[in-house]
Amino acid sequence: MLHPRGDAQLVQIRDRVLLERTDTALADAANRAGEWLACRPGCTQCCHGAFAINALDVARLRAAVHAADPGTAQTLRARAQLWIDRYGPDFPGDPQAGVLGTSDEDQARFDDFANDAACPALNPATGLCDIYAGRPMTCRVFGPPTRPAESDALGCCELCFIGASEEQIAACEMPVDHQEEERLLAALGDRRETVVAFALLG
Repeated sequence: MLHPRGDAQLVQIRDRVLLERTDTALADAANRAGEWLACRPGCTQCCHGAFAINALDVARLRAAVHAADPGTAQTLRARAQLWIDRYGPDFPGDPQAGVLGTSDEDQARFDDFANDAACPALNPATGLCDIYAGRPMTCRVFGPPTRPAESDALGCCELCFIGASEEQIAACEMPVDHQEEERLLAALGDRRETVVAFALLG
């Protein structure tokens, strides 16, 4: 069990360190990739489609909304509500709590859920994330070659590394500390997952 202050604060501190290491690894991978990496401000392909986020991501997003100026926070919540109004009826889980289901059926439904939906954090006028500093881990590691926690296979954004050899791609790999993220989630004791829209409204 988490101590209501001590352990929770320790997780928060360790999470900040994890984010710093992740952002440093991203910058290093991007530097090695150079023009192979297509990620640029205004490229929003990765900002479309629902994806699962964990309790650490939720905490970061909510902190970012809280720290945003009132106008931005209001806009984010309004976009999130519109997103839920549109896609909530087909949500594969508990649409009231915003918790994704864990059954095989729910997981199968999630594969086809809101695949073309724009993230409510995406500013449609600028093509930028309105709370970039608080973005989920999935967003922080997307683009460069990475290895998912459940696989040894190296993958990257389909818009990046076009024409590159396997060796060139491997040379730009971004290390991701999945183990530390798992340790922090275990310390929180919360394995529930949701999507960005529900997190922004929490």
